[in-house]
Amino acid sequence: MSPSPVRRARTEQVAITRASILDTAERLFAEHGVAAVSSRQISEAAGQGNNAAVGYHFGSKSDLVRAIIRRHATPMEEIRRRLFTRLDGRAGVRELVTCVVHPYTLHLAALGAPSWYARFAAQVITEPSLRQLAAEEMHAAPTLFAVGDALRRCLPEVGAEVLREREDMAHTLIAHFCALRERGGNADWPGTALSLVDAVQGLYQAPVSLR
Repeated sequence: MSPSPVRRARTEQVAITRASILDTAERLFAEHGVAAVSSRQISEAAGQGNNAAVGYHFGSKSDLVRAIIRRHATPMEEIRRRLFTRLDGRAGVRELVTCVVHPYTLHLAALGAPSWYARFAAQVITEPSLRQLAAEEMHAAPTLFAVGDALRRCLPEVGAEVLREREDMAHTLIAHFCALRERGGNADWPGTALSLVDAVQGLYQAPVSLR
């Protein structure tokens, strides 16, 4: 039995409201910082008469941040899965680095201009508590871990500890460089992707100093 017209209309309105809150929160977080923006400010800026709309639809501010991360992580994981599947187990370091960089830049290109996600993500990767939220959400991105495992198999001489450091460096570089490009407006995402693949490949394959 299909839902009644009233229920369908209610469901559609809830979806529209949630999307408006997510869009507004992402923009305000990108422009002013996650810590500086309250749930009340987001509700007001999203045009919600109820100042508690964020809490009603998402719960806590941390839950709202998780929802924004999840909203973008899902399509990026799908891009990553397609790229990684095409490699069919015959990938070198550069091809694997492409699977790290391109999901980010292709997704940002698909968002159009203006966008705010890269600036939001740069804050997430810098702030420890936000980074922990992102790490928990990334458990739903198995291809990301598969790419990391493949890189470790390609670079056994680097060592597990150094490779973990370089993985952190790579993701931090990608997030902040994309945020810089996004801030300028009308970013050249294909060119950005090429520059990042070159840099991240060099980062992974750099000599390892004795410690």
